[in-house]
Amino acid sequence: MYAHPRKPAPTPLQRALGTALLSLALSGAALAQGTPPAQPALQSYEIPPGPLGRSLATFATRAGVALSFDPAITDGLQSPGLQGTHATGDALAHLLAGSGLEAVLRADGSYALRHRSAGETALAPVTVTATAGRSGTTEGSGSYTTRATAAATGLDLSPRETPQSVSVVTRQRIDDQGLQDLGNILLNTTGVSAQQLDSERTVFAARGFGISDLQYDGISTYYKSNYAIGESELDSILYDRIEVVRGATGLLAGSGEPSASVNLVRKHADSKTFKGEATLSLGSWNNRRGTLDVSTPLTQDGRIRGRIVAAYEDKEAFFDRYERQRSTIYGVVDADLTPATTLSVGASYQHNDAQGLTYGGVPSWYTDGTPARFSRSFSVAPKWNREKSKVRNAFANLDHQFDNGWKAQLRLMHSKSTVDNQRLFVWGFPDPDTDLIADEPSIGRFPGYRKQNSVDARLSGPFTLAGREHEAIVGMAHVDHRYAFDWVGSSTAWSSPLDIHDFGSVAEPRWDYSTRELSERNHTRQTAAYGALRLSLADPLKLIVGGRYTRYDRAGAGWASSGEYDYSANEFVPYAGLVYDLNATYSVYASYTSIFNYQDFRDRNGAWLDPVTGKAYETGIKGAFLDGRLNASLALFRIEQDNLAQEDAGHLIPGTDGTAYYGTQGAVSEGFEAELSGELKPGWQVALGISHFSAKDASDNDVNTSHPRTLLRLFTTYRLPGEWHKLTLGGGANWQSRVYYDNVGPNGERQQQNAYALASLMASYDFSPAMSLQMNVNNVFDKKYQRAVNWYGQVIWGTPREFVATLRYKF
Repeated sequence: MYAHPRKPAPTPLQRALGTALLSLALSGAALAQGTPPAQPALQSYEIPPGPLGRSLATFATRAGVALSFDPAITDGLQSPGLQGTHATGDALAHLLAGSGLEAVLRADGSYALRHRSAGETALAPVTVTATAGRSGTTEGSGSYTTRATAAATGLDLSPRETPQSVSVVTRQRIDDQGLQDLGNILLNTTGVSAQQLDSERTVFAARGFGISDLQYDGISTYYKSNYAIGESELDSILYDRIEVVRGATGLLAGSGEPSASVNLVRKHADSKTFKGEATLSLGSWNNRRGTLDVSTPLTQDGRIRGRIVAAYEDKEAFFDRYERQRSTIYGVVDADLTPATTLSVGASYQHNDAQGLTYGGVPSWYTDGTPARFSRSFSVAPKWNREKSKVRNAFANLDHQFDNGWKAQLRLMHSKSTVDNQRLFVWGFPDPDTDLIADEPSIGRFPGYRKQNSVDARLSGPFTLAGREHEAIVGMAHVDHRYAFDWVGSSTAWSSPLDIHDFGSVAEPRWDYSTRELSERNHTRQTAAYGALRLSLADPLKLIVGGRYTRYDRAGAGWASSGEYDYSANEFVPYAGLVYDLNATYSVYASYTSIFNYQDFRDRNGAWLDPVTGKAYETGIKGAFLDGRLNASLALFRIEQDNLAQEDAGHLIPGTDGTAYYGTQGAVSEGFEAELSGELKPGWQVALGISHFSAKDASDNDVNTSHPRTLLRLFTTYRLPGEWHKLTLGGGANWQSRVYYDNVGPNGERQQQNAYALASLMASYDFSPAMSLQMNVNNVFDKKYQRAVNWYGQVIWGTPREFVATLRYKF
């Protein structure tokens, strides 16, 4: 239960949805697991084609046999899968067909693998059991869930052992849904909503509050949505998985952001054999895309390995004059310096070039308050509306495993992003009779950069106290982050009024660099010490306690160097979590942490808002089925905040065209989240998430009404059995409740988007273990909907029905 005395009882909707989700988890587990019978001479299998090591592990679990082999001999090999009823030996022969390997029955009834050309003695065995290691890697697993995550506490825990809500979008799901960038991944994540400010900038929220903590392999970076440099456009090809921890994460992130943290976990060079994958995609509106992913050993023994990942995309859009090119490349070298020490060094580069992009959308009303009716393809953006951005990231990771089970980790990262955008932003509303807009648009150029240097050193491992084994983690971190953006004006005179249909053909102005001045800058340094203990109070009861002490040094200024600031502060963010195992399947948990987070917002007088402070509580139940291949969770949460920034509708920061904010007191968000992810039965993967919250201030006024209160995220795939096993079918639906924003029309009208659902379909056919063709259809019923409501009072349409075909080849 909550530790806070004002905990409300769950509403009937919360109880009903929570019960429904857990019922689904139980029925799925029962369907897949059943009661294990005595092992028969013949047994039925439905194991899809895939990586040989994964197929063998699946078989060993299904058959209830011990199978031993050196993982290196299956690395890079594919299995044709297994369908139908087989004896154990016959089943192994089918799985190993074409691999050059054979299974040998040993005297104790177990099996071992060896090369067909080898002698009678098998290679040094590694026994495959039903319990996997603590690796969170999802690539090659074929799964929609993960075995472990350290995103919440820094300790490698299973989802059921983690006392917070964690969602993991795996590599398999990214590929199945064709999620080509981070923005689309988060749009399909439990509890995460999105607002599209314009064609290139998307902001995300969870539990009613914005997300600004973006991590790379656990190292936090901060981004500000109105000065985004392609964060939502980060190409997904680089990542093994995306981990989203909902709720405050100050223990590792350095700021107690109450919404969520997003951790991008990169691919690594893990293969000791040469292998690769290439894809070609063609989609609606000339969406052309190609990717290449190659891994190879760099030494004969495979101790040093390399990997190159690249993608190129050239696409248009459903609205006029838009075109974007995106190129991405990533390289990493992983080296086993000793049997206990590994070093990983890598770098990535992404270049985005968008033309005809929108800033905002199109007006929602005419000057008399009647709704404007424009087609989804209509845009006010001229072709010279352009943004070029470059995102660079370099890192080095050093890990050492001690003999006593302790592990030391060192993380170094450098990132730098630059952008130059030029824009025409239309203000005001057209006349209903003439379509003329009297207001002069905002025309400007915004060159800028964001860069960060980070170091994180941590030590973690087990220890014994009072006859019980516990775990600990201690670490130190330093982050040096800065950004600066300028404004460049135009020397070309503007002639008003102008017909709204003519804005798209306005000639590019002459940029006057003599007008260049500061738009905003910030320099923040964090130096922190953190630690946590996972104490085994009893066999079923674990207590996690810890905290982070951070020294902040901040300096910056707003428009034309106004509102300059330079100060330091010291803050401690505590963390506590309790997990109780009801049995081998279910656990209940409760957690608490405080909230402290700086805000880069200014009020109508130009003053900066004070930091947000508050508390976050969470409690819930989790279940792990089928040896962790299926995970379910139900969480209740309560968040209390003071000085939460709210847009001050109708007011701008003095001397700028940026909206002003005010801090509201006593803001409370409470609600629930439920999730089911993983394998319901062989070949059937599912990701289902339902979330709901309410958020009000001390005066009982709704806050952040532009964020949907209720979300549903669903996607599932099923590989057909028997003769149809080469075909995989899938589909899903995303639903969200209404959103609105008051007092943004010419007469104070409300902008509102009612609840809507978007359906998707997917089909994939394997021509061979190496080649497949996949088709995705998004927004199947061509729903017309707005992607955001905000103080602009402008419409940004969501993408209409979309088709994407992808040819994939593995070698």
